[in-house]
Amino acid sequence: MEKLRLEKVWKYYGKVEAVKELNLSCEEGEILVLLGPSGCGKTSTLRMVAGLEKVSRGDMYLNGENITHFPPQKRNVAMAFEDYALYPPLTVSENISFPLRVKKLSKRDINKKVKRVAEVLRIDDVLGKLPTQLSGGQQQRVSLARALVKEEATLSLMDEPISHLDARLRNEIRTEIKR
Repeated sequence: MEKLRLEKVWKYYGKVEAVKELNLSCEEGEILVLLGPSGCGKTSTLRMVAGLEKVSRGDMYLNGENITHFPPQKRNVAMAFEDYALYPPLTVSENISFPLRVKKLSKRDINKKVKRVAEVLRIDDVLGKLPTQLSGGQQQRVSLARALVKEEATLSLMDEPISHLDARLRNEIRTEIKR
């Protein structure tokens, strides 16, 4: 079954064409990777799918439903950003659990899910710290954990989710992302 489809999607920033007539589809269970040089529209495409940027022209479908004009909260999409996008006043645990608290899950379920993803990403020892107390690699893992903890997300989008990690940890986390 087709999970995601983009039909003739364009994105303009003023007169600049960031994305030009993009067509793509991704089936259920597939991993789709956007590759290209800096400035070619990869991040803009992810942000449009997540609903964080408006599509200039074209249509986007998620599970067969046109989501082109849906707000982000109606898309049920998880996104890990390259620039981390962490909430500075919240602890690591609070940052990771944020999407679960919004869904009003029980504290027990939240703690269980946060503990599991933190252990996998090897950040269970920093759950009580603030983002400013972490290294860049740890901050990136917190951002990734926040996306992965949202297990019921229809779609997970990741913008260079492991670029700031060392080679050994990058290989281990690739395996976890595939799950």
